[in-house]
Amino acid sequence: MSNMITIEVAYALPEKQSLLQLQVDAASTVEQAIDKSGIMTSHPEIDLAALKVGIWSKTCKLEASLKDGDRIEIYRPLIADPKEVRKRRAEKAVQEGRADKVTGGRPNPRKKAED
Repeated sequence: MSNMITIEVAYALPEKQSLLQLQVDAASTVEQAIDKSGIMTSHPEIDLAALKVGIWSKTCKLEASLKDGDRIEIYRPLIADPKEVRKRRAEKAVQEGRADKVTGGRPNPRKKAED
């Protein structure tokens, strides 16, 4: 009897998503499962040396072991730094008067009425 587990390999682009289900040996690593899935044939832009991978939204190493039912996810690089985007959005809100200049929160309408 073979010791096989069922896993999924996921990769998504804005216009195309791939979710492949396959059986691999229970001793397989993340890298071995990705290779066996053949996903890099349909997505030649995947470079495992440059991209991060994870299991169920938690990043892991390519050498990580797998459990039955795991979903391996191959992550694309971020287009923009989320911290920088939030900072710019907050600065814009202050400039437009939608945020308090000191606290960054919403302006107090009662305070304006008192001024």
